[in-house]
Amino acid sequence: MNLISVSLIRKFYEFIPKRMPKSNERFSFGAKKLRYWCAKHMIAYCGNDVNIEHGATFSPKLRIGDYSGVGVHCELNGEITIGQNVLMGPEVIIYTQNHEFSNKDVLIKNQGYRETAPVKIGDDVWIGRRVIILPGVHIGTGAVIGAGAVVAKDIPEYAIAVGNPVRIIGKREIK
Repeated sequence: MNLISVSLIRKFYEFIPKRMPKSNERFSFGAKKLRYWCAKHMIAYCGNDVNIEHGATFSPKLRIGDYSGVGVHCELNGEITIGQNVLMGPEVIIYTQNHEFSNKDVLIKNQGYRETAPVKIGDDVWIGRRVIILPGVHIGTGAVIGAGAVVAKDIPEYAIAVGNPVRIIGKREIK
């Protein structure tokens, strides 16, 4: 698809599908299918049966695997790879870039930005409501991130992590 078409689809997404009802509402008017169609044409990779929810914003650099979802009002900024079967609650924010602030002799607003640091989320991950994931984080397969967590470090496979700052409180049992 050419750049003009993608640009038109993005504008269309912003004005209609993004604002349509949530997928689980009684009268959603095909919102899930329409948002999925837009995502397939707007992002780097969109797997099968991906659910993009009401109000979600995302970068064209997003890669999302089969049967995963982006929750209501989520903000996915920059180069992000999401595995298969990932559950994402509402209002999750993922950043891949931060302000530069290392030089105390220069105003932070005049220092620009640090290099981008992609975020990677493995398969079968559950990310709770209002989680914030910071640049460069890798969340391992099978991890659970509790609501409201601020994730500034890598989370190993099958870990259960909560809090601000995030801390690991357990591990999922493999049966």
